[in-house]
Parts: sequence; structure tokens; C-alpha cells
Amino acid sequence: MNRKNAARLIASVTLAAGTAVAFTLPATAAPAADAVVPATAADPVVQAMQRDLGLTKQEAEQRLRSEAEAREVHETVSERLGSDFAGAHYDAERGTLVVGVTDAAEFSEVREAGATPRLVEHTVADLESAAEKLDAKESRAPESVTGWYVDIEANSVVVTTKPGTAGQAERFVSRAGVDADAVDVVESKESPRALMDIIGGNAYYMGSGGRCSVGFSVQGGFVTAGHCGTTGTTTSSPTGRFAGSSFPGNDYAFVRTGSGDTLRPWVNMYNGSARVVSGSSEAPVGSSICRSGSTTGWHCGTVEAKNQTVRYPQGTVYGLTRTNVCAEPGDSGGSFISGNQAQGMTSGGSGNCTWGGTTYFQPVNEVLNAYGLRLITG
Repeated sequence: MNRKNAARLIASVTLAAGTAVAFTLPATAAPAADAVVPATAADPVVQAMQRDLGLTKQEAEQRLRSEAEAREVHETVSERLGSDFAGAHYDAERGTLVVGVTDAAEFSEVREAGATPRLVEHTVADLESAAEKLDAKESRAPESVTGWYVDIEANSVVVTTKPGTAGQAERFVSRAGVDADAVDVVESKESPRALMDIIGGNAYYMGSGGRCSVGFSVQGGFVTAGHCGTTGTTTSSPTGRFAGSSFPGNDYAFVRTGSGDTLRPWVNMYNGSARVVSGSSEAPVGSSICRSGSTTGWHCGTVEAKNQTVRYPQGTVYGLTRTNVCAEPGDSGGSFISGNQAQGMTSGGSGNCTWGGTTYFQPVNEVLNAYGLRLITG
């Protein structure tokens, strides 16, 4: 079993509540002069990528085009390889999708699909099976263990644990019956907790008190974080009710709103414009991704891993996506978007937007499937 020290030690983990705003103008009214409208000339996504990823305008635009192509290749090659698929990640330096295979005989098929092959030891199924074994023994994990996730680039399951407690984590992995060769234990100061500190910005209000942010508009209402309210919780601005909520285990919810609300296919960028949502195609690991939050505004980073298990004090959540986008308390429920594809709703994380950190999101397709919802697109 490998032991690693996290390259960036995070002082604390807090739920970062981000918003993708569903605007509530009367259905018959024209947008006000200062209403958020889709971006046209200066693309805020490109601007944020320049700021947060250190890219030039041309580099950011090229990366968005390249990542859009990589998403299509990812879908194709994962279907072709089936059980032999060993994961894929976007290599930003080379601008290509790197696909893992366990048999060099698959190299030609990967190249034909337009990707770069890489020989690895474990398939995605192997790694996900190992993560599921850890999930099954979650209640027996020591308090020092803060979570685990499948790291596609490392071709391993990463278990995060507090500094000086790697031995405890390794014993937990062994008791769970997981092959130690498939696991990397990483010591980190991350200490995840649900971000219930809801503050300011474009938000909705819970009848019981507190505020959260809208994730994405769907037919009949919007999706958000499950920890924001239980089924039956009422909301205002817009007026609605939690028609379904799952937390812990998952961190998603569907809020059904009134007929007078206008559902927009936009993500608020907090600069007077918005990003139009055109679908929910899942971005591969390594892709750029941006988050909209009522506390910290619009920030970008990259997708680091998928299927992350996070142990919040309020309960464990499975299947989250890990990113290096910053967030802070008050961003809960907000939208994550890659290009113009909806990715998920902000769940929690570590650090802040001064020093950086790790933020997790609940994949949006899971809540759409769970409640039979249709994303509002433009």
C-alpha cells in the first residue's frame, strides 16, 4: 500500500454553497434592464478560466473545444471497451483524452477512437469494486479517515486520512478485504463537514430558516443540495416545496415551484450575464469546470476524481465528484458546469477562495434519473 502526503494540506472542510439561478420574473414580463442574460461577446467562462487556470484567451477557447471533443470520445471508447475500460482522463497539456486499458491489444482501438492509450493494472470495475467494499464497511472506519475515491490517473483508490494516521487507514482497508496494491493512503488535513452556513446572493429561502442556492432549472422546479432541506420543507423566493430530498447517502433534492415562476436554462455568473445550459453530458477527469456560488461568485478549476466517498459529521455521502475549485460556506446547492454541460450541485469541501481547496459536487444526472426530471436547456 502506498502512503502519500497531500500536496496541499487543507485547514478545514466546509460545504461550499454555489448557485445556478432560476430567475423568477413573471411569465408575461420582459426581463428588466439589469436582468441576467446569456453571455455573447466576452465569455465569462473564458475569462474565469484565464483567471483561475492561468490561461490566455486563446488557450481557454481551444481547451473548451478540445474538451468538448474529449467528452464525445470518452462516451465512444468506454462503450467499445466495456468491462476492459480502465478509466480516462483529459490531459490538458497535450489536449487529448488518455484512456487506460489493461491489455496492450486494446491500444489500436483506443487510437482509432481518437484517444491516447495507457497500460494500467486495474480496470474501472476493479477500482469501483474496491471502493464499494470500503463503502460496505464505512461504519467501521476510524474517525481519522475522511473519505475515499477512485483516482483514474493514479489507477488506484485513494483513502484520505488525517496526518499521522496512515496506519489506522491501512488497517481499515485490510479489514474491508480490499487489495492493498489498489489503494493509496493519503495523509491530509481535510476535515469535511456539510456547509450549512447559507449567506447572501441569488438564493432561495427555507421556511424553517436559512438559505441555499438553486442548482439547475428542471421541468417543474429546480434541483439543489439534499442537505438544504428534507422532503416537505417549504421555500420562498421562489415559493416551492422540497418534493424529494436525499442526504446523507446522496446529496441531492428536487424543489417543486409555483406556476408563476419562470424557469431559465442559465447559470448565473455574477457579472450581469449567464452561461446557457444545453445538456448534461458528463465531463471526464481532467476537464475544466466552473462553479457558480452565492457567496464567492464564479470560479473555475478541474475535475480531479469521480465516485468520491465523503464522511461528513452529518453522515457519509457516496458518489460525489472531486474538484479543485474553491468554495465557501453559503455556496451549497449551486451549479457546476463544464463548457455548456451541467455537471452537478455543490455539496461540500475544504479551504476557501483565498487559499484554495477541494470541493465536491453531487452529479446532476443522478438526481434527474432519481426523480424522472428533465433539465431546462437553451
